[in-house]
Amino acid sequence: MAAAPLILTLGEPAGVGAEIIAKAWTALSEDAPFAVIGDARLLERHGVPVREIGDLSDAATVFGRALPVLNHPAPAPIEAGRPDPRNAGVVADWIERAVALALSGEASGVVTAPIAKAPLYAAGFRFPGHTEFIAELTADAPYVGTRGPVMMLTARDLRACLVTIHVALDQVPELVTEERVARTARVVHETLRRDFGIARPRLALAALNPHAGEGGALGLQEITVLKPTAEALRAEGIDITDPLPADTLFHEEARAGYDAAICLYHDQALIPVKTLDFWGGVNATLGLPVIRTSPDHGTGFDIAGKGIARPDSLIAAIRLASEMAAKRAAS
Repeated sequence: MAAAPLILTLGEPAGVGAEIIAKAWTALSEDAPFAVIGDARLLERHGVPVREIGDLSDAATVFGRALPVLNHPAPAPIEAGRPDPRNAGVVADWIERAVALALSGEASGVVTAPIAKAPLYAAGFRFPGHTEFIAELTADAPYVGTRGPVMMLTARDLRACLVTIHVALDQVPELVTEERVARTARVVHETLRRDFGIARPRLALAALNPHAGEGGALGLQEITVLKPTAEALRAEGIDITDPLPADTLFHEEARAGYDAAICLYHDQALIPVKTLDFWGGVNATLGLPVIRTSPDHGTGFDIAGKGIARPDSLIAAIRLASEMAAKRAAS
């Protein structure tokens, strides 16, 4: 495991973040340590011992007995299920502070609890989400390799990586360009080698159209964009398939043939990930100077405060971040 602790951000304080973090600490309190940036009083509501720390280096000595917290209180009262835009600024501050700790090496990686977009946007937040915000925060930091961000979703033995993310479906064809596909594939190839320890990564490229375009009868992108890009990537030494029909790419036998799938749009990746492991999927951001993972679910306003939120996805995100950090440190 990586020597430095992970740092977790509390996410939207009115959501399930504090609850699942408390449950994750209970499940992992004998594992590699992590600390939380957030409101210590909110975490105490969830029945776990909380210890405020002044420095991240104190996390290891505290972790087995209490949840270490770098206390950064929310300015407005927190009511479960009811986000308050007055707390939006501190949500962004928690993320910014966590990324700074990872960039300095004090934290081995960042694990982010879910955020709510609407209160952040109401407060002037200008990023679509965590992925783009963290990319901006790390833009000036040195990084060896092809820079992302690339979103990767994992579930069991599936790693699905996205060329486009949160865009309308009718915009996808014009955004699936040779440059975007090639950059995504390079980021994924390099990450699998450095952060997953896979010496010769095998990538599967999903087609955009049904039946991989049926020789042009159902669309031309496979002929004009995807196949030429795959050929160019193979010339660089990247093991990637020609575009394959997405409807046969994700069953068990198919998954055994590749280490990651390059998917072209949101649902092409998210549907198989959530079908394989709805509760335990993880979102990871690739191609950045810091390790970053997150549970693959939202804030859960409808169940916040009821004590029924499942921590499976957060636990998986913590474990994946720890594994990736350890591989990166050893590379």
